[in-house]
Amino acid sequence: MDIANDTVKAPGSHSRNLRRVRQGLDLVRALFEQFLSTNDYSLKEAASTAYAQVCAPYHSWTVRAAVSAGMYTLPTREQLLLRLNETDQSAGKKMRRFINASVPVIEYIDELFISRNIKLNW
Repeated sequence: MDIANDTVKAPGSHSRNLRRVRQGLDLVRALFEQFLSTNDYSLKEAASTAYAQVCAPYHSWTVRAAVSAGMYTLPTREQLLLRLNETDQSAGKKMRRFINASVPVIEYIDELFISRNIKLNW
Protein backbone atom coordinates (compact mmCIF):
# COMPACT_ATOMS: atom_id res chain seq x y z
CA MET A 1 0.00 0.00 0.00
CA ASP A 2 2.86 2.39 0.84
CA ILE A 3 4.43 1.77 -2.55
CA ALA A 4 1.14 2.41 -4.35
CA ASN A 5 0.61 5.63 -2.36
CA ASP A 6 4.28 6.69 -2.64
CA THR A 7 4.49 6.92 1.16
CA VAL A 8 7.23 4.37 1.88
CA LYS A 9 9.42 6.96 3.62
CA ALA A 10 6.59 9.13 4.96
CA PRO A 11 6.35 9.55 8.73
CA GLY A 12 3.90 7.03 10.15
CA SER A 13 3.88 4.76 7.10
CA HIS A 14 3.90 1.03 7.72
CA SER A 15 7.11 0.68 5.70
CA ARG A 16 8.92 3.32 7.71
CA ASN A 17 7.69 1.83 10.97
CA LEU A 18 8.83 -1.64 9.90
CA ARG A 19 12.24 -0.25 8.97
CA ARG A 20 12.54 1.28 12.43
CA VAL A 21 11.59 -2.01 14.08
CA ARG A 22 14.21 -3.73 11.95
CA GLN A 23 16.84 -1.17 12.91
CA GLY A 24 15.95 -1.55 16.59
CA LEU A 25 16.30 -5.32 16.40
CA ASP A 26 19.62 -4.96 14.64
CA LEU A 27 20.87 -2.44 17.20
CA VAL A 28 20.02 -4.73 20.12
CA ARG A 29 21.59 -7.69 18.27
CA ALA A 30 24.81 -5.73 17.68
CA LEU A 31 24.83 -4.48 21.28
CA PHE A 32 24.51 -8.01 22.63
CA GLU A 33 27.21 -9.29 20.28
CA GLN A 34 29.57 -6.56 21.46
CA PHE A 35 28.66 -7.16 25.10
CA LEU A 36 29.40 -10.87 24.74
CA SER A 37 32.64 -10.43 22.78
CA THR A 38 34.65 -10.01 25.98
CA ASN A 39 34.09 -9.73 29.71
CA ASP A 40 36.17 -6.55 29.71
CA TYR A 41 33.80 -4.71 27.37
CA SER A 42 31.86 -1.97 29.16
CA LEU A 43 28.23 -1.31 28.33
CA LYS A 44 29.20 2.16 27.07
CA GLU A 45 31.80 0.70 24.68
CA ALA A 46 29.43 -2.03 23.51
CA ALA A 47 26.58 0.42 22.95
CA SER A 48 28.82 2.96 21.21
CA THR A 49 30.18 0.34 18.83
CA ALA A 50 26.73 -1.10 18.12
CA TYR A 51 25.28 2.37 17.48
CA ALA A 52 28.17 3.26 15.16
CA GLN A 53 27.59 0.07 13.14
CA VAL A 54 23.80 0.14 12.91
CA CYS A 55 22.34 3.62 13.36
CA ALA A 56 25.01 6.30 13.05
CA PRO A 57 25.27 6.07 9.24
CA TYR A 58 21.63 7.19 8.99
CA HIS A 59 21.64 9.91 11.64
CA SER A 60 22.61 13.56 11.37
CA TRP A 61 25.59 14.95 13.25
CA THR A 62 23.24 16.45 15.84
CA VAL A 63 21.62 13.11 16.63
CA ARG A 64 25.00 11.33 16.70
CA ALA A 65 26.32 13.96 19.16
CA ALA A 66 23.28 13.57 21.42
CA VAL A 67 23.62 9.79 21.39
CA SER A 68 27.32 10.09 22.19
CA ALA A 69 26.57 12.34 25.15
CA GLY A 70 23.89 9.94 26.36
CA MET A 71 26.33 7.03 26.37
CA TYR A 72 27.96 8.51 29.48
CA THR A 73 24.76 7.90 31.46
CA LEU A 74 24.80 4.15 30.87
CA PRO A 75 25.50 1.95 33.89
CA THR A 76 28.65 -0.13 34.14
CA ARG A 77 28.50 -3.74 33.05
CA GLU A 78 28.35 -4.85 36.69
CA GLN A 79 25.61 -2.34 37.55
CA LEU A 80 23.51 -3.49 34.59
CA LEU A 81 23.80 -7.15 35.51
CA LEU A 82 22.96 -6.35 39.13
CA ARG A 83 19.88 -4.30 38.12
CA LEU A 84 18.72 -7.12 35.85
CA ASN A 85 19.41 -9.66 38.59
CA GLU A 86 21.58 -11.60 36.14
CA THR A 87 25.08 -13.02 36.04
CA ASP A 88 27.38 -12.81 33.05
CA GLN A 89 26.48 -16.42 32.31
CA SER A 90 22.69 -16.09 32.62
CA ALA A 91 22.61 -12.79 30.71
CA GLY A 92 24.89 -14.24 28.04
CA LYS A 93 22.54 -17.17 27.51
CA LYS A 94 19.57 -14.85 27.02
CA MET A 95 21.54 -12.50 24.78
CA ARG A 96 22.67 -15.36 22.53
CA ARG A 97 19.07 -16.56 22.36
CA PHE A 98 17.96 -13.08 21.22
CA ILE A 99 20.78 -12.86 18.68
CA ASN A 100 19.88 -16.25 17.20
CA ALA A 101 16.18 -15.39 17.06
CA SER A 102 16.61 -11.88 15.66
CA VAL A 103 18.88 -12.66 12.70
CA PRO A 104 16.24 -14.50 10.64
CA VAL A 105 13.66 -11.81 11.45
CA ILE A 106 16.05 -9.07 10.29
CA GLU A 107 16.84 -11.04 7.14
CA TYR A 108 13.13 -11.57 6.46
CA ILE A 109 12.39 -7.85 6.79
CA ASP A 110 15.34 -7.05 4.49
CA GLU A 111 13.99 -9.50 1.95
CA LEU A 112 10.54 -7.87 2.10
CA PHE A 113 12.07 -4.52 1.20
CA ILE A 114 14.40 -5.94 -1.46
CA SER A 115 11.61 -7.94 -3.12
CA ARG A 116 9.66 -4.69 -3.50
CA ASN A 117 12.68 -2.79 -4.85
CA ILE A 118 12.92 -0.63 -1.73
CA LYS A 119 16.49 0.28 -0.86
CA LEU A 120 17.68 -0.54 2.63
CA ASN A 121 19.99 2.44 3.12
CA TRP A 122 17.55 5.19 4.10
